[in-house]
Amino acid sequence: MNINATLLAQVLVFAALVWFTMKFIWPQVIEAIEKRNKEIADGLEAAARGRSELDAAQDRIEKLVGEARGQASEIIDQANGRAARIVEEAREEGERERQRLVDSAHAEIKRETSRARDDLREQVAALAIAGAEKILRREIDGRAHGEMLKSFAGRI
Repeated sequence: MNINATLLAQVLVFAALVWFTMKFIWPQVIEAIEKRNKEIADGLEAAARGRSELDAAQDRIEKLVGEARGQASEIIDQANGRAARIVEEAREEGERERQRLVDSAHAEIKRETSRARDDLREQVAALAIAGAEKILRREIDGRAHGEMLKSFAGRI
């Protein structure tokens, strides 16, 4: 066998292999590569969409958290205001109760003072009558008795 014939046969077999590969195998490989490229492109597009949706969701979350903090702050302010009003109302009620008790005590003191004065007057009157009786029993001198009663009344 001749080297030229072998070389020519190898070239023909190689050309047939290239033709067969280009005709039957290459289109399937290209189709698989294009399908894979399309899947990768779709995946990248989905990732980009997901990232933008994630960014939008993060923005919405930050907005909602801000609103929630604002509402929480308002609720706390309202609670603090209500607590201050309750404390103020309790203080005012305590002040009114204290004033009522003071007024009641003053009225009780006035009643007791008046009662004591009345008792004292009765005792003074009883003493005056007793003193007058003693004087009258000893002697009946109008002028002396009058001076004595005036003196006695002046001391009272």
